[in-house]
Amino acid sequence: MTRTGDAIIRTEDLSKRYGEQSGVLAVDRLNLAVDSREIFGLLGPNGAGKTTTIGMLTTRVRPTSGHAFLGSIDVAESPAMAKRVIGVVTQTNTLDRALNVAENLYYHGLYFGMTAKASRQRTDELLDLFILRVRASSEIDELSGGMAQRLMIARALVHNPAVLFLDEPTSGIDPQTRLTIWDIVRELNRRGHTILLTTHYMEEADQLCDRVAIMDHGRVMAEDTPAALKESIHADTIIDLKIEGDVENARAAIDALATVRSVDVEDLHLHVLALSGEGVAAEIMSVVTAAGIRVRDLSISPPSLEAVFIKLTGRGLRE
Repeated sequence: MTRTGDAIIRTEDLSKRYGEQSGVLAVDRLNLAVDSREIFGLLGPNGAGKTTTIGMLTTRVRPTSGHAFLGSIDVAESPAMAKRVIGVVTQTNTLDRALNVAENLYYHGLYFGMTAKASRQRTDELLDLFILRVRASSEIDELSGGMAQRLMIARALVHNPAVLFLDEPTSGIDPQTRLTIWDIVRELNRRGHTILLTTHYMEEADQLCDRVAIMDHGRVMAEDTPAALKESIHADTIIDLKIEGDVENARAAIDALATVRSVDVEDLHLHVLALSGEGVAAEIMSVVTAAGIRVRDLSISPPSLEAVFIKLTGRGLRE
């Protein structure tokens, strides 16, 4: 989408430190602007600050400094007003197990001040939209993981919020349910909802998001459309090799090729960003073989958000 400059989510030097001055700085002077009706992705490794950021935007975490705004509402100054314009779906199942599927929706509407009639009508609408009609009377413990996730999103929408926060909405569910949730997210956006989501699935961000911000160590490392981020690595080919032999010798031989943009090493794997498609793969095979190194496996793929993500945040394991 074309940016309108009409930001409905905005942060100004937003920071959060856990503990005293020497404590963990989870979010460091974050400045974001998400347009109305935009699907915006917030990506980052574990501990990057994504969940803390969403916590500050949804009143659950109080900032150490800076400001978060939803439209004209200062979230920290007016949390009750902020809650009326947002829907939140967290990583953990927070459905009320004392209520059945329909009751989880109906009583959520009453909680937000809807009349009994309006809440019943809204419940019926959402049961149909989220393909839960046949489960309306089911207990929560009878639902599959995908059904429970659809119900959590439906519940967050009962009061028709302008902004929907989805924190890893498809984590741990099957591929069919993931595709269904993608379709639902697109439909909600088409109906006018602004959506901010976090995800570890790079394909999900690529498919759904108008723009993406990649965070690490509490800061935004890059922010743009998925297409522009993929172009930013200045390569049209990703080549992954698994070898037997001197990995540093292999790296040096590959890095010397004119069409190679970068070479990263992880154990006996080499990850190459390059130009010229399959032609450069043949060149790589030639120079590596000439150096007496055996290639056990080689794959070629186009640029991806995952390649951008790894280039910015590294390959090290995060706890």
